[in-house]
Amino acid sequence: MKRFFVKFHLPYFKRVLFFLIAVSVLLGGCSMLSEEKIKLRDLEFTVLGEEKIPEQLKAIIEEKKAGPFQITYTDNENLYICVGYGEQGSGGYSIAVDELYLTDTNIIVSTTLLGPEAGEKGNGTPSWPYLVIKTEYLEQNVAFE
Repeated sequence: MKRFFVKFHLPYFKRVLFFLIAVSVLLGGCSMLSEEKIKLRDLEFTVLGEEKIPEQLKAIIEEKKAGPFQITYTDNENLYICVGYGEQGSGGYSIAVDELYLTDTNIIVSTTLLGPEAGEKGNGTPSWPYLVIKTEYLEQNVAFE
């Protein structure tokens, strides 16, 4: 009985192996990058004033407001999404909610810090703008954009 052996030319084998690994990494990476966030529906929400924010959440915000922050809080009935932009040199700032929607895996929230109106003089007193959004309680993670 004859035995057959395949001889691999080592440099050639290494090149082929490297090529296969490179192609699989590139294809895997491209599929991860092209993953789209498909919006299932917009979420209804309310922007809360200071007096409507739960006391425990107020305490957390007070601790974090010196720097930028993004936090979530729940009381098992509602979901609170908080975005803070840290210390600003003056007052007159506001925050706009650009988007709040549900995907199959996440809740997506996008906000923008809006500066004082043109021509509006700041009083030089620092401010710490933040926003608290109240929406329905859902199990999905919140992704901040």
